[in-house]
Amino acid sequence: MAHINQRYVLTQSQKMMVFILAMSLYGLSNMITELIPEVRVGPIEFSVEYFAFIPLTLCILFHPLYAAIGASLGEVIFGEIMLGQFGGLGELEKFIAFSLAMFIAGSLVSDPKNKRQVGIAAMTGVIIHQLISCLVDITKVWIGLEELEAVPGLAESVLVIEGASFLNDVLFSGILFALLPTLYLVPRLYGKIEPLLGMKPRDRSVHYSIGDILAPRLVVSAILIAAFAFIAEFMAEADMNIIEWEAELGDYFIWISMGVAAVVALLTILYMVMNKNKRISKEG
Repeated sequence: MAHINQRYVLTQSQKMMVFILAMSLYGLSNMITELIPEVRVGPIEFSVEYFAFIPLTLCILFHPLYAAIGASLGEVIFGEIMLGQFGGLGELEKFIAFSLAMFIAGSLVSDPKNKRQVGIAAMTGVIIHQLISCLVDITKVWIGLEELEAVPGLAESVLVIEGASFLNDVLFSGILFALLPTLYLVPRLYGKIEPLLGMKPRDRSVHYSIGDILAPRLVVSAILIAAFAFIAEFMAEADMNIIEWEAELGDYFIWISMGVAAVVALLTILYMVMNKNKRISKEG
């Protein structure tokens, strides 16, 4: 039986490139979602939560751990810090929850050409992330750290409100901005984008059973990491933040953040392509 650590091998330099690429591309996408207006239909609000297909695609095609952490860090740097705000321990909960969800999603796919695997992984990643966020919000209300924010047209129940929000994010953002783009991109990019960046495609001959993914050690680790995310958010709501700051920056800073993220992504891609060309010239 194959093990997770046999899945894909990258050099330290390649891992760093995947990390930076995920950080810059997802950070850039977060700036774009900030500019997309929300649409309200009765009590239901439709908004683009995130372009999850970007980290999902990178986690499936490259290294799930480094791509997941890089994407989460990109949201913090370009979506928070460069806009003049940082929520301290509250940001840690988002970081952990998103990284964990994307890592699990990327680890579920052994064959990027298999659309069934890719589709299940994409929706699993979104569901895990939204479920953790939903449970955190429900628990904060139940233990009194946060007041219930009633939504016009819905019953004043935290379960109903958070349940409606969970379904909206999973069915709207999850399908339109995670499942469909990931299903389209991953099979088409597999085997084509990796050589351009000087990397070998992931080995499709290595297959994994669900038992590999649900191994006791992995399950326990995931539960402990999620629990740490809960604790961090509760501490933040209880005014026990270690580092928290907010600066009054102009609206134009979102364009500066987008520009920096785009430049970092472009430079990373150019560096990877140049390394690939140098290696080809040496071998020739």
